[in-house]
Amino acid sequence: MERSKAVGYGLAALSGLLQVLVFPRFSLTMLAAFAVAPLLYALAKAPSGRTRFLLGWLCGSIYWGGTCYWVYGVMHEYGGLDAPAAAAIYAGFLLAKGLPLGVFGVLAGPILRTPWAIPGVAALWVAIEGAHQYLGFTWLLLGNAATSMSLLAALAPFTGVYGPSFVLAAFNVAAALVLLRRPRRELAWLALLLPLPLLPQLPDGETGTVPVRMVQPAVHPDEVMQGWNAGRALQHFRQMLAWSMEAGDGPVEEKPALLIWPEYTVPVYYFDSQMTRNVANAAARQVGAPMVLNTVAYVEIDGERRPMNSAIVISPDGDVLSRYSKRHLVPFGEFTPWPFSLFIDKITLEAGDFYPGQEVVVTPIGDHSIATYICYENVFPTAVSSLAAAGAQALVNVSNDSWYGPTAARYQHLLIARMRAIETQRYILRATADGITTVINRAGQITPPLPSFRPGVLNAHFAYHDELTWFVRFGQWFWYVCIVGAAAAWLAARAMMES
Repeated sequence: MERSKAVGYGLAALSGLLQVLVFPRFSLTMLAAFAVAPLLYALAKAPSGRTRFLLGWLCGSIYWGGTCYWVYGVMHEYGGLDAPAAAAIYAGFLLAKGLPLGVFGVLAGPILRTPWAIPGVAALWVAIEGAHQYLGFTWLLLGNAATSMSLLAALAPFTGVYGPSFVLAAFNVAAALVLLRRPRRELAWLALLLPLPLLPQLPDGETGTVPVRMVQPAVHPDEVMQGWNAGRALQHFRQMLAWSMEAGDGPVEEKPALLIWPEYTVPVYYFDSQMTRNVANAAARQVGAPMVLNTVAYVEIDGERRPMNSAIVISPDGDVLSRYSKRHLVPFGEFTPWPFSLFIDKITLEAGDFYPGQEVVVTPIGDHSIATYICYENVFPTAVSSLAAAGAQALVNVSNDSWYGPTAARYQHLLIARMRAIETQRYILRATADGITTVINRAGQITPPLPSFRPGVLNAHFAYHDELTWFVRFGQWFWYVCIVGAAAAWLAARAMMES
């Protein structure tokens, strides 16, 4: 018995490690079709619900710990924590994030014993994955591995990332059933996937015709944390103005239709500083195009002055055309959850104080329209799809991935953004302070990005599109179907066991 338990925990740990290898930087995406199978095999052999919970918890903790290892660095480098305290926070993070997969383990056990194991467990997997978005922090889902798998990615405009997750989970269940030597007829559920090639294919190799210019200043967080004075800020903004006028890297030499500065934490804000307004307005005027830039905007909330992480669009004449404020804030970055706020220092200059935005904002640009969203909002599918639903024909994602340093986080973040482009069938213009600055087309493909860790200017093309995908129209409908399907599969499994 003890040996079988050890084997089970070893298989659960193996599953966690294999899932880590699926995503950047390893990017062994084909492992996604069977990375979860060892866990499922162990769950099927587990003697009790308690054991299944521990197996799932172990697998989930290893996955989150290995994928988001950079959380430790952010806490230690910029959260004011010494190494032991940062390690303790990191350990708490991965143990907490492993809990949902522990719940998956408990519920999956009975379903694995039924003839409908493939659709039932796959639906349960998707239901648990989607729940992370309401549990404080979410990141990579299994379906993100399908971003470069054109056959599976073609599901995303209909189902969002959850459809590819369901298919990959189904393959994992099938692999586990083969290892368990279950009757072959139970694999017949895979026949439901045969219509996949009939889906409309993504616009592979598509390039736009509208020129855009994006500036990557490569401002390191250490520079910001050391503080800024007026002279230093003026020197920086003059450099930003000079970069804005450069042809830079990329295939586009003509005058851009849009100029984009990224999200970054230079604490001299547009609405509070005449100098900042003068330089930004000069950039838009001299380029002769509307300009997107990130700033902090202060608002009065219950008599208190609160900052909002905002993106504004200004015209070449210096008029503010729109202001969007970030609706989904970063835990420990833009707000610090209690009780951690009692002993964790601010990571960004206003961490713990930011107030979330409430509105979707679409900005007319001539005969077309754009919408901007900010950094971490990439991980919330409906936060991005809501912009397309409101009429945005192209999306601008301003981001600051410099906090992560030379880790896999910036590559993981780009992978998530690519799935958002596929779901919405919108070009995403991704301007980063220091990360991966690029243009993503509707197939999730990217233009050659700017090199990381050094300043640069990217000139590229994009296109406007106004069709609304099924996912844009109806949101997370497939996730809701999976929740209902998983509940029905579990209840039927329990009834079968009791009969």
